[in-house]
Amino acid sequence: MTRRYAVGVPGTAYDTDRVLTVPNVLSLVRLAGVPVFLWLVLGPHADGWAVVVLAVSGATDFLDGYLARSRHEVSRVGQMLDPVADRTYIAATIFGLAIRDVIPWWLVGILVLRDVCMALLVPLLRTRGYTSLPVHFLGKVATFCLLYAFPAVLLGADRFPGAIVFKVSGWAFVIWGAALYWWAGLLYVRQALAVVLGPRQLP
Repeated sequence: MTRRYAVGVPGTAYDTDRVLTVPNVLSLVRLAGVPVFLWLVLGPHADGWAVVVLAVSGATDFLDGYLARSRHEVSRVGQMLDPVADRTYIAATIFGLAIRDVIPWWLVGILVLRDVCMALLVPLLRTRGYTSLPVHFLGKVATFCLLYAFPAVLLGADRFPGAIVFKVSGWAFVIWGAALYWWAGLLYVRQALAVVLGPRQLP
């Protein structure tokens, strides 16, 4: 099968221009779960079901990538949807837990500041004809750590036998995830500077 390359994103290959693919539907389902998660956390405080929603989100995050590669359905839409879904879940989770006083607001600030820095790179990239940068492995690992750390922290905030195990393991992954999140962000900054200081991308 012929591989195409997205304009402005060198090295980012895709197989199809189709929008309605199984991986893309899974990404949309993942996005649809965001308001459900927030309602469960902030409304009835149904923490168990909220964790189930996050677990399903994590599973579909892995599954849509696997299916896109195995079915040769990597698409430009999918390459945009996947990071958007990841960022949306992280934002919804940290704000929901901060409002519940499960995590401190300074942690929210640290994670949001990283995403703000990434957003500020977009205008610079566009001056060179680029629309985005390819997602690298470290960024996916950081996202994985955070998406699985916060459910553990949420369960650890409850009072039941064994909750302390979730609390300790959850906060360990939060610390590692936040560090990797910023490390990945710094790598994106380095990539962006290489693009901006390099030759202009032809349209």
